[in-house]
Amino acid sequence: MSDCVGIVGIGAMGNALLKGLLAALPPDRLMIADAVPEKLQKAQAAYRVQAAETVKIAAACNVIFLAVKPQDMGPLLEEMAPAMRGGQLVVSVAAGVTIAEIARHLPAQTGIIRIMPNTPCLVGEGVLAVSAGENVAENELQKVVSWLEKLGMVRVVPEKALDAITGLSGSGPAYVFLFIEALADGGVMAGLPRPLAQELAVQTVLGAARLARETGTHPALLREMVTSPGGTTASGLFELEQGALRSVVQKAVKAACARAKELTE
Repeated sequence: MSDCVGIVGIGAMGNALLKGLLAALPPDRLMIADAVPEKLQKAQAAYRVQAAETVKIAAACNVIFLAVKPQDMGPLLEEMAPAMRGGQLVVSVAAGVTIAEIARHLPAQTGIIRIMPNTPCLVGEGVLAVSAGENVAENELQKVVSWLEKLGMVRVVPEKALDAITGLSGSGPAYVFLFIEALADGGVMAGLPRPLAQELAVQTVLGAARLARETGTHPALLREMVTSPGGTTASGLFELEQGALRSVVQKAVKAACARAKELTE
């Protein structure tokens, strides 16, 4: 079996995976496929990797990443299965499609890994939760983890944790973007030009996140560091608590988690 690695689906996440893999593997070990010829040609020209039919990737590659939408996974697996044989490793990015469901379409002994990435993977600052099926050897799992680490923080978790992680880190960037938008809007209301307000909002969130990550300090303690008695921050935090920001964010995570479970079922 060839030592090549394949990616089927070269959308935003497929492109991110391709960039991460290119940081760990030479281009001649990578093959890509996509249903849209223009996407395939663009990626091939940009990264100098081999474009191929999905069936060829299924037959030739020992590790195959599937970066397609959940509704496209069933037909894709049916197309690939006849060309595959036991011992290959399939890594799925499709939310809500379980390891057991993927296994039903593929030859016995196929190793299956599910990953739940988020969009900051596009800039190497993602969160990637990884769950492995029973046919995945530990050395194979660690190999995939080492590749994914090029895209951000990787954590190996039980598959049952993926729905909660979807609600937190999968959907979480959207919550943060909404907060950035609101923070910038507040600056505009206070008299700042919008470009400056947006720039300040983005950097404020980035700086706060880095401080939390690099110090390892509990967020509550970091918040207290900024909050002087009777000061400006205390007044702002009072309004946020009055608006139930903490409770609303918690409910958003729970709602996204519940929806992820519905899609899985």
